Amino acid sequence: MARITPLSGFPEWLPDGRVVEQHVLDVLRRTFELHGFAGIETRAVEPLDQLLRKGETSKEVYVLHRLQAEDEEDATAPRSEKQLGLHFDLTVPFARYVLENAGRLAFPFKRYQIQKVWRGERPQDGRFREFTQADIDVVGAGELPYHYEVELPLVMAEALGALRDVGVPAVRVLVNNRKVAEGFYRGLGIEDVEGVLRQIDKLDKIGAEQVAALLVSEQGATAQQAGACLDLAAISGSDATVVSRVRALADEHGAGTELLDEGLGELAALIEAAAARAPGVVVADLKIARGLDYYTGSVYETVLVGHEDLGSICSGGRYDTLASDGKNTYPGVGLSVGVSRLVSRLLSAGLLAATRGVPTSVLVAVSDEESRATSDAVAAALRARGIPADVAPTAAKFGKQIKFADRRGIPFVWFPGEEHQVKDIRTGDQVAADPAVWAPPAEDLHPRVVPAV
Repeated sequence: MARITPLSGFPEWLPDGRVVEQHVLDVLRRTFELHGFAGIETRAVEPLDQLLRKGETSKEVYVLHRLQAEDEEDATAPRSEKQLGLHFDLTVPFARYVLENAGRLAFPFKRYQIQKVWRGERPQDGRFREFTQADIDVVGAGELPYHYEVELPLVMAEALGALRDVGVPAVRVLVNNRKVAEGFYRGLGIEDVEGVLRQIDKLDKIGAEQVAALLVSEQGATAQQAGACLDLAAISGSDATVVSRVRALADEHGAGTELLDEGLGELAALIEAAAARAPGVVVADLKIARGLDYYTGSVYETVLVGHEDLGSICSGGRYDTLASDGKNTYPGVGLSVGVSRLVSRLLSAGLLAATRGVPTSVLVAVSDEESRATSDAVAAALRARGIPADVAPTAAKFGKQIKFADRRGIPFVWFPGEEHQVKDIRTGDQVAADPAVWAPPAEDLHPRVVPAV
């Protein structure tokens, strides 16, 4: 038999890790629904030209090719069906979904979406080629009130904050506004705004010195312009002083513009509103750029407090023209959690663990194969009352059946007989029990996620 070679970048959790991931997904879903977001799911594939139209490169998209010879020879098939790719995020497919279903949606439309996405990038710590994302977005018809740019990061912070009871650190949402950056760059005389934003987005990865060199060599900026861009990126804070510092920097370089003023007004409104509703959660950070071209207003990145070295676990922003058919435009704002990235970091950092990897709370022992039906009946009675139960695979000695349960983390073993007995194999306590009445303690009924010891 050929040796199986693992594929890098395609995470497969062991049962304990899957319990942790499922808990994260359940908490996110519950919080999103509390705030009125409706769940949807979109197809895994999109026309390649649609995937590539908003700032991504072909190197990051998995392109699908049909293998059947008859399909390859079908010259009548539409080009869009021949050129399909797996979606690399959930925002571009959502924009298409909105355009196709606009006549049947009520706006503003609030949705959450939890699905797999695929990116053909180089696998590394916390970055995968296949991973689960959890998105929330709000889109409007023609216009979208600015207050949603305040609401969305606070909803996401609440969702992630709901994980604190199992040991996930607090989160901090770093915000910027693309209008501030673009207005400032244009005020400096820089034309390649998108290029500068992509370079600034690399600051945490390669440092200020290399970014400055790239701004000069690739974007054609002067050394003075590059320095001003880095000075803007260095500004951060959680109150209105951020705005005054940006204005002072713009005055110093003669970089004031109407677009800069508009962006600063929006950024100030976001910081002040967020401070009133969730003090300390939202912080302005002028180096946050987000490399995708479709962002037009507020942009967000989220970090775990005390674990900033893990990088951003959630990001997003405002987009005005992503969902547009030429006649109608549906502006939106959204954030996306890289769930697989988050779970990977939580597990590798030893922050979370599962109490057990299987759902089973009770293993029903089998005295001998002739009496297996009795054990099956006990398990059925427990399941009918919502207690996850399994039956031992063989009628081995009871000691071996207990070891079988222990290896799987199953806390209780049931011994059928004239007088049923149930044993807590962790403590050794064993008591008489009736399958129609007995129940495990609430904390043992299902696997739980707890702070790792």
